[in-house]
Amino acid sequence: MARVTVNQLADALEQLQAQMAEISRRLDGLEAHNSGAIAAPPAEPAAPAPVAMQEPASAALTEEQLLAIAAAIGAFLGVRVHIRQIRLVSSGAWSQQGRVSIQASHTLHA
Repeated sequence: MARVTVNQLADALEQLQAQMAEISRRLDGLEAHNSGAIAAPPAEPAAPAPVAMQEPASAALTEEQLLAIAAAIGAFLGVRVHIRQIRLVSSGAWSQQGRVSIQASHTLHA
């Protein structure tokens, strides 16, 4: 296993911070472009804004799970998203397809 020095870690951390600042700047520019405003480059990277969320109707999803879902959707769409509602839609289709798959894998003897 290769040894890593403190200076190498510090350099890697600086590179990561610079990349995060660039990503934050680009994200702010994209959001401003989508809203029709002209983006001014921030003086320093903005800290993430606190997320004001209402308590979920059911305790099925935690705040961390909601944040993860919002982050995944935002990464996919390329914009910051605000989740208004999440509904768990239950359907028997998944379980039925699982049973069909299992039953189809059995060899029938005649």
